[in-house]
Amino acid sequence: MATVAHNPWFEKGMTFEQYVEAMKVNREELTRVYEQLEFSADDLAVWKEVAQRNWRGIVLTADWCGDAALNVPVVQKIAEQSQMELRYLIRDENLELMDQYLTNGTSRAIPIFIFIDQEGEMKAVWGPRSPEVQDLITSLRSQLPAADASDFEEKQKNVYRDFKQHITTDPAIWRTVIDSVKAKLQG
Repeated sequence: MATVAHNPWFEKGMTFEQYVEAMKVNREELTRVYEQLEFSADDLAVWKEVAQRNWRGIVLTADWCGDAALNVPVVQKIAEQSQMELRYLIRDENLELMDQYLTNGTSRAIPIFIFIDQEGEMKAVWGPRSPEVQDLITSLRSQLPAADASDFEEKQKNVYRDFKQHITTDPAIWRTVIDSVKAKLQG
């Protein structure tokens, strides 16, 4: 991976409030997760420790992304508890940065959370999904008909609709994201 000067990207980004205000898709789902999410005492102890690092973060995202409707509010709340400012960049408007953080070296999967220190050095990257959420979508995709089947598009659309509904309403799923991000931040 090329060395990235992260500070200019951070400065370019929107605040969480600006990102939410600009959303045209999935605002209700994102807001529901944000408002209902709760942390354990152990979580809060970790966030307090993370706050001592004085990190910031850059989020590559888009409002149409179902995974972002889950992960953005979870990581935003973690950041708030960790006294970590996040800035939001829309993926398709920032491909130069996105292409430095491809999933599996090939996919522009989002959201991607890039945690940086005050000098702009990358300290950790998380995203686009917790392992459990990845397993869930992999299982759901395996049940789809062949891509050339006449009903593939309709069934795929239904799978993604139901997936988004599930991940943005189930606190057990939210917990997998909290635990995955916590492990990354503690690592």
